Parts: sequence; C-alpha cells; structure tokens
Amino acid sequence: MPRLTLPTLGAMTALFASLAHGQTVLTASTWVPPTHALSVAQKEWCDLLEKNTSGKMKCNILPRAVSAPTGTYDAVKNGLADLSFTVHGYTPGRFVATQMAEFPFLGNTSEPISVAFNKIATRYPEFAAEHQGVKVLAYFTHGPGIVFNVKKPIAKVEDLGGLKFRVGGGMVNDISKTLGMNVTLKPATESYELLSGGGMDGTLFPAESTESFRIDKIIKHATVFPGGLYNTSFVALMNQARYDKLSADEKKAIDAISGEPYARMFGRNWDKVDRRGMALMQANAVQIVRADANFVAEVKSKTSGLEAKWVADAKVKGLKDPAKVLAEFRAEIAKQEK
Repeated sequence: MPRLTLPTLGAMTALFASLAHGQTVLTASTWVPPTHALSVAQKEWCDLLEKNTSGKMKCNILPRAVSAPTGTYDAVKNGLADLSFTVHGYTPGRFVATQMAEFPFLGNTSEPISVAFNKIATRYPEFAAEHQGVKVLAYFTHGPGIVFNVKKPIAKVEDLGGLKFRVGGGMVNDISKTLGMNVTLKPATESYELLSGGGMDGTLFPAESTESFRIDKIIKHATVFPGGLYNTSFVALMNQARYDKLSADEKKAIDAISGEPYARMFGRNWDKVDRRGMALMQANAVQIVRADANFVAEVKSKTSGLEAKWVADAKVKGLKDPAKVLAEFRAEIAKQEK
C-alpha cells in the first residue's frame, strides 16, 4: 500500500489562502536565515513573480525550513514545499555533471560564474536529467572559496596539514583531500558549533559565510586565491508536479524570471555580501594571506587529476563530451566577466 505524506501546516495554509483569494500560492522553504543572500534572492524572485502577475501568484515563505539542508532536494521532490534551493554536494554521488562549476580558479565573483553555469547547464539536457522529480529554476554558485582557520597563517600546501576542516561536499571534498587536508563533511549551518567548540580548526567558505554563520569573530586567518580555491554548485528548484498543474500563463510567468534572471539574483546578492564579509574580516583583524604564484601552482599541480576524473565520470553519466562542455563554461565565464 503506498505511503501517504501529509501536507505541512504551511502548505495547508497556502492552499486555503489561494482558494479564498483566487491566488496561486507557492510554499517556499529556506534553510538559512531570512537575511542570508540565498533567502534574499529567493524573496526577490517571489516578489517579482507577484508583481509580474499583478498579485495572481505569490509565495508563502515558510517560517521554518521543511527539512535540514541535506534533505531539501527530496523535500521539494516529495512536495513538502513547492520551492527551495540546495547544494548539490549535500547528497554525495547524486550529481556529477554539476561538479563542473566547482573546480579551482574559475572566477572572482559569483554573478558571472552563476550566469555562465546556468547558460551552459541548460544547453545540455544531461544536467537536467540529474534532477529527476523537480523542475530546475536556476543553476548558480557562491563566490570564490576561501580557506579559514583559527590557528595559523596558511601560505603553502604544507601548512594545510595537521588542521581539521569542515567542508560542504562535492568537488571541494576531493580538492581538499588532494591537498592533504583532514576534512569532515558537514552542512554550513553547523560551522559555528564546530569551530567555537574546538571540533574543527577551520572551514572552507566564501567571504559571505563568515557573517551569515556567525564565525566572523572566531576566525583568525584566511587564505584567498585568485579565482577562488573552489566554488559550490547550487540549484534553485520547484516541485515538478506543482509546476505541471499550473496554467499555461502561470508557467510562463515562472519561466520568465527563472534561468538566467534568477541566477543573476543569486549571484548579485552573493557578491554584495562577499564584499561586506571581506570588510568585516578587516574590521575584526583577520590575518589575510593572498596565495602567491607558487602556492597557486602547487594547488594546480595537485588538483589537475580531478578534472580528468570528472570528465570520465561525467561521460559515464551520459554527458557526451565533458571536456568540451567545461571549455565552453570557462569561455562563458570570461565573457561574462568583461
């Protein structure tokens, strides 16, 4: 006998509201605070949807997440919320093609990388094929990844040894291990407890996250890399069945502000808070090391095999010429950065 899933209170409230007022109300879930760049971008999208439809469509942003970060994809797939976003790497092994957006040294800001990622990923149906059960609204990344820690400056690969780092999964996990780092896979939301309690010595984050996850006064050292040590691949998603039930005009309204426009919203908001994060680091006297040419060359040498591995893995998953796709992605980033 099939298992029945009861709707959440938020979903029921949205349903009753839509019936009462003749609106289509979509439940939206976020697992980060409402002030976080991700939540702000989601609300910006929701506000634009309501504006463009003259109030006929709107979002009910739930006061609490319907799932932990690691379960968000399946929560949306199973209809616990209509809309949300998640990190591909939070479900290891599930997504391969999207790891393209997580390699070192891709770019210095989120918006051009996110727009390029969305453009290339939507060009190849193999990316969407990895997202069964949901409608992809946008692919995007956070800003360039930085190495943070509470103990010592890191100016060469050897300095990374002997420290324990939190990472979020995906390609950053492989990059870290290749560099000889002792890493533990944990969601970003656990960073404060891990660092303040001494469970971890450091974390890999974009600049924004020092403020968002309240570690700006805990971190003592940061090492930044030209183009970032890594990026994290995200997807904004919608329950497929909910989308399919919309009218043609409603689908058109959703589609009009998804894809590149939505990727830009996420990227633009992330870049804004990355700049603020860097300013906060300076205000809190965080010692910033800028990786020199030798350090960058060391990282490139040690991580070069990851690209070949991704090409092979992506071929197995059905992407016909991954090396060509990756080259197109890098060329598109360069175009967007001009």
